Amino acid sequence: SRARAMLSVLRRGRAGHAVGARPMSLMVKASPTVQRLIRAAGLESYPLTGTGPKGIVTDEDVSVAKAAKAVEDEAARQPVTIDLKPLKVHNLDESYLPTSAVTNKAELMQYYETMYTMRRMEIAADVLYKGKFVAGFCHLYDGQEAIGMGIEAATTYGDSIVTSYRDHTYQYTRGDKIENVLGELLGKYIGPAKGKGGSMHMYRAQSNFYGGNGIVGAQTSLGAGLAFAHKYRNDGGVALTLYGDGAANQGQLFEAVNMAALWKLPVIFVCENNQYGMGTSTNRGSASTDYYSRGQYIPGLKVDGMNILAVREAVRVAKAHALAHGPIMMEMDTYRYHGHSMSDPGITYRTRDEVSGIRSTRDPVDLVKSWLVGLELATEAEVKAVEQKVRKEVEAAVAKAKAASPPPREELTRDIYSGPYAPPRMCNL
Repeated sequence: SRARAMLSVLRRGRAGHAVGARPMSLMVKASPTVQRLIRAAGLESYPLTGTGPKGIVTDEDVSVAKAAKAVEDEAARQPVTIDLKPLKVHNLDESYLPTSAVTNKAELMQYYETMYTMRRMEIAADVLYKGKFVAGFCHLYDGQEAIGMGIEAATTYGDSIVTSYRDHTYQYTRGDKIENVLGELLGKYIGPAKGKGGSMHMYRAQSNFYGGNGIVGAQTSLGAGLAFAHKYRNDGGVALTLYGDGAANQGQLFEAVNMAALWKLPVIFVCENNQYGMGTSTNRGSASTDYYSRGQYIPGLKVDGMNILAVREAVRVAKAHALAHGPIMMEMDTYRYHGHSMSDPGITYRTRDEVSGIRSTRDPVDLVKSWLVGLELATEAEVKAVEQKVRKEVEAAVAKAKAASPPPREELTRDIYSGPYAPPRMCNL
């Protein structure tokens, strides 16, 4: 059919060969009526070939492109099965644990774009910090993107998340804009905390994201409280409370686990084991490094935290368990590329070779790319196009964050008390 022939041409064009097609974003020639047809068909960013005079796109061209896109979309939804490494478990029936994951091109492309955005956003934060645009602390998440993406792929905004101060990307995956996340780092009013919280205090209650928390381990008891709210409301949601291996020895974690077990709260305790608590390696800071088993009387499982599909499938298991039986503990085996915070060079307690070795063998973003290209689900050109698109979006977000306004002076005394605002008594200026 003409649609399939068109699809073949479009694929060759996406592989880097000129075919004379231009996306609407590059100002395709078309009448206002045809432009409306393009928008109605969702073809704004789809390559269109104009067969009319002087390359003008006609309504028939739109129909052909729409049919070609439908064929392409159907192909992108064809299932692909990827084998997973066995999970390590504690007090959990292994018979229903996943050994593989089913995905498809469309899904993997979406994962790749989101994870690549997370990576570029954190790199932008690094550059802004080094340029002295960021005041206060700054803890980056690059290297750990598969955890955040896997959690989001297995849950909904009806489930609650609360995490530590390594929180920028969760603000983004919970629906906020890149410029707002970066704006908070820069102390701008567009930030989720109105520029008054900074890196450690992201927050988006409308998506059930209850923030980063600057006190080590404090979020674990908050997570148990969020799970109590889900159970009290009977809304079918679970709470995920994320903490690092350094916080895994905090007493409040074990108190929260005890209460959650007593009340069978739908909570998932997620230890993001990135191998170092600040500058202390896990074997120097923990008598037991089997973090997934340290809930003792609640079950646990250990996951490859650098594999988004492994995380997704494991979180699905954990969510089902939490809803049916109560708390469960997960350990995500992961790695951070930066130091603990931007003030930590990250190479005084580990070598450059160690970091580069993890990058070259276990990088979570590159793993998704290897599936797409290695399984011939997408071409190198398609992946490159995603990367270029994301880079431009992040660059634009940086510019918007820099140009944004700081909080107005009256915000200095706001958000201290709930209820009606009463101006405080202050000194005369």
